Amino acid sequence: MGENGTLFGWSFGDREREGEQDYLDGLKRDALKNAVQDAAARDAEVVPGSEVFTILGEGQALASVESPQGSLVVRCTIHVTGPGAAELRAEGPING
Repeated sequence: MGENGTLFGWSFGDREREGEQDYLDGLKRDALKNAVQDAAARDAEVVPGSEVFTILGEGQALASVESPQGSLVVRCTIHVTGPGAAELRAEGPING
């Protein structure tokens, strides 16, 4: 049976554009791309369809990450599999 873990990816944008769906979709794609690149660097495979997005606007905080004034933060959490993946944990603001 394969090992499983989780990783984060991030993207940052302009809070003023949070209501623009195309813009937000682009930030989500960037956050997913960031997570996939991290997985590849760790020789882990992304579980297709496992991505979950969290969006932080100004003044909101999540897991020790506070959105800076005027910014929009998009976090993408993915599940990964492969050798050593069980040691990968998306915790707090960083990947362990």
